[in-house]
Amino acid sequence: MTGSLQRRLLLGALAAGAGSVAAGAVRRHHPGGSSRWQRTNYRGRQVELAGGPGVATGLASALAVAGSPGALVATVMAAGLGAYDDLAGHTHARGLRGHARALRNGVVTSGMVKMVGLTAAAVAAAPSRPRRPGGVALDVVLIAGTANLVNLLDLRPGRAAKVVVGLALPLTAARGSAGDVAASAVGVGLALLPADLAEKQMLGDSGANALGAALGWALAAQLRAAVRLSAAAAIVGLTVVSERVSFTELIERQPMLAAFDRWGRRET
Repeated sequence: MTGSLQRRLLLGALAAGAGSVAAGAVRRHHPGGSSRWQRTNYRGRQVELAGGPGVATGLASALAVAGSPGALVATVMAAGLGAYDDLAGHTHARGLRGHARALRNGVVTSGMVKMVGLTAAAVAAAPSRPRRPGGVALDVVLIAGTANLVNLLDLRPGRAAKVVVGLALPLTAARGSAGDVAASAVGVGLALLPADLAEKQMLGDSGANALGAALGWALAAQLRAAVRLSAAAAIVGLTVVSERVSFTELIERQPMLAAFDRWGRRET
C-alpha cells in the first residue's frame, strides 16, 4: 500500500468519524430546540437536519489535517451559508428566477445571500495558479456552481450524497490536494449515506452545499483548462435546465438513473 493511498484512506476515515460524531450529537441534543432541526420530507416523514453539521465537521477536520486551506475555506463557508439558509432562511423564493424576482421587489432572500457568499468564497478559494481572471472565473463556476447544483439534487434521500461520492471517487487517485479533498468528501459522504437513505437525517442546504463545494474545488484543482471549461459549461447548463424542468422527473424517465437513484432507499 503506497503512502498516498494510506493518506487518502486516513483522511476519508477522519472525515467519516468526525462527521458521524457531529451528526449524532445534533440528533441527540438539538441545539436551540428540536423544532429548528426537523423538516418534513417529500413523503411526510419528520427528518432531522443533522447531516449538514456532520458534513461540515467531517470535511473541516480532514481538510485541516490535509493542509488544504483553499478547500477548507470553500467548504466551511458553503456549510455556514447553507446552515443560515436552513435555519433562518426565507422559503418563499425558489430557483434563481425566484430570488431575482424577490430582489426586484426589494426583498433580499437568504438564498440570494447564500449565492453571493458562495461566489465570494469561491473567489477566495480558487486554486488556479497564476490567478488570472479567466482561470479564477472558471474556478468560481466549478466551486459555487457545483455547490448549488448538488443542493438542487438533494430532493430525495441519498441522491446528493450518492452523486458526490460517485463523482469524487475517481478523483481520490489525483495527485496533491485534489485527491485529499476528494477522499475527504467520499469518506464523509459514505458515512452519512445510510442515515440519509433511511430518512433519519438529511443533508440540508448546509451539507449539500459543503459536499458540492468540496467536489467543485477538487475538479478545479485537478482538471486541465479545456476540461474545466467543459465542466463549467455543463454545470451552468444543468442549472439553467433546473429552472424549467424537475430533476426528479428527468431521472425517473431514465431506467438506469432511476435505479441508481432508488438504490438503498426505503420503499415504504
